[in-house]
Amino acid sequence: MRIAEFDYDLPPDLIAQEPIPERSRSRLLRVDRQAGHLSHHTFSDIGSLLPADCLLVLNDTRVFPARLHGRKSSGGRIEVLLIHRLPGTGEIWEVMCKGAQSMRVGSRLHFAAELSALWRMAPSEGRGVLEFFPRTDFVSLLERYGEVPLPPYIKRTAGTGGEDRERYQTVYARHPGAIAAPTAGLHFTPELLDSLRQRGIETVLLTLHVGAGTFQPVRVDEVEAHTMEEEEYDISPAVAERIHAAKQSGRKIIAVGTTTTRALESACDENGVLQAGRRRTALFMYPGFRFQVIDGLITNFHLPRSTLLMLVSAFAGREPVLKAYAEAVAQRYRFYSYGDAMLIA
Repeated sequence: MRIAEFDYDLPPDLIAQEPIPERSRSRLLRVDRQAGHLSHHTFSDIGSLLPADCLLVLNDTRVFPARLHGRKSSGGRIEVLLIHRLPGTGEIWEVMCKGAQSMRVGSRLHFAAELSALWRMAPSEGRGVLEFFPRTDFVSLLERYGEVPLPPYIKRTAGTGGEDRERYQTVYARHPGAIAAPTAGLHFTPELLDSLRQRGIETVLLTLHVGAGTFQPVRVDEVEAHTMEEEEYDISPAVAERIHAAKQSGRKIIAVGTTTTRALESACDENGVLQAGRRRTALFMYPGFRFQVIDGLITNFHLPRSTLLMLVSAFAGREPVLKAYAEAVAQRYRFYSYGDAMLIA
């Protein structure tokens, strides 16, 4: 398949720059996977649109303040985005960086009086490895000096304000480690989750730390030639057992988000049995992929030519998905991370 087959036109003013005041008041486009019918709703209506006894699976990763601004020893500015901590002792991290041209191994960076770093692997093509030297607890220093790394299509100062720290986070976020939010979950409130449980819709939590792989652009013409970066996920034995029991009893499994979907489908063995445990996945889902776990998907609207749009197209079909996107554009839905949602079931 060619990457151009996953293109669509989006007016720039439909890219959401701010969250709406109330999470659950975002719009919801329902896509009937069997009939192809489209209908328009508010996200708070989702309880009446889901199968009454379905199992809702959510990703409880938490975005950490992974973007740091600092200075080189020469005084020049630099920006780094922490991707993931490398194994071993010390705070050694793979990072993405801006303004790091000509930096060499051993060069120092200064982020605050209590926080400096040096290059363990010199930056190449925007990536390198930094060792940080915090004078106090590293996590608390990130909370003090780091920014929530909002996506680049949000064209404003990102992350330092209290609103982004709260709103670019699901209400059930537990485990820090993501550099981006699992945005399909941003629409849920505690009250909405309670109302779903009262309807008999159970929820379970897994963790997939959203990393650079989720947003890595596809730079090849042929989709099949793209390689995903790994991301870490964790599914507890209790959650795996509940999902298995629901499948065995004929209940529908609804994934909240593409990251949840990626964890669930990655964890299946060759017999379609979900395996508990902490692993890393480089699974790339595009049309032709055979889903073994999920029966429905709640998701936001994704960028043209992105692996996330390909995943959704793999689940619902490329043409039906692009038809739904065209309808969302025509009805002026809000797109991307702080935007509106789709329910495909």
